[in-house]
Amino acid sequence: MILGILQARVSSRRLPGKVLKPILGRPMLERQIERLRRARRMDRLVVATSGDGSDDAIATLCDSLAVECFRGSLEDVLDRFYQAARRHAPSAVVRLTGDCPLADPAVIDQLIELHTAGGYDYTSNTLVRTYPDGLDAEVVGLPSLEAAWHEATLPSEREHVTPFIYHHPERFRLGNLRRSADLSRLRWVVDDPSDLVFVSAVYAALYPKKPAFDTADVLALLAERPDIAEMMGRAPTNEGYQHSLAVDAAVLAAREGKS
Repeated sequence: MILGILQARVSSRRLPGKVLKPILGRPMLERQIERLRRARRMDRLVVATSGDGSDDAIATLCDSLAVECFRGSLEDVLDRFYQAARRHAPSAVVRLTGDCPLADPAVIDQLIELHTAGGYDYTSNTLVRTYPDGLDAEVVGLPSLEAAWHEATLPSEREHVTPFIYHHPERFRLGNLRRSADLSRLRWVVDDPSDLVFVSAVYAALYPKKPAFDTADVLALLAERPDIAEMMGRAPTNEGYQHSLAVDAAVLAAREGKS
């Protein structure tokens, strides 16, 4: 069984409450769930949020959409993710984040197929980036996820779930999905208000005529509508992860001081 786990919380640093911000009148998280449900290779989808009261609205939304919601640690996201996964004993877990409302189910299916066919422990389209930032997805086998849960100690490893795995290629078999054309320069993720303006414009242009629009449709729109293309943000990729690495450095320095 392939389980999809969509991480979402209200307390994001750069755009608080972003997963509940409206896109065409519905919460951004709902728009993403609608897209993820089209992935043919995912057998089940779970939203993993925190048990903090600030995330009650996410649980309420999931209930209204008949989507399972698991609630766990606010800060230890690896523990939250693992606990959400182990309840279902899947063969592999697809890691998704709630700031990607342009997620493409076809890309997720390709990633799952590569992971299964290659017998990998971890597979993503981010080890070597060729997809737009915002189409990120990862697939990890449950034994590898469990190993990370047991052994990861750095803040970045606990907050971002999978770094412990892909930083140990000598131990885990890693697979990477690449596009023939490199689109890594494109930013389709929602981290700040300008990103939300861009994604909302994409939805307004495409969704009314084709709710199941895909990556090719977005690319065609950006070629035809330079005004929308100009709205696309240009913030650095993985800014949140870089922040976590800075915290790692402080933790490591403190450990060395005690040794």
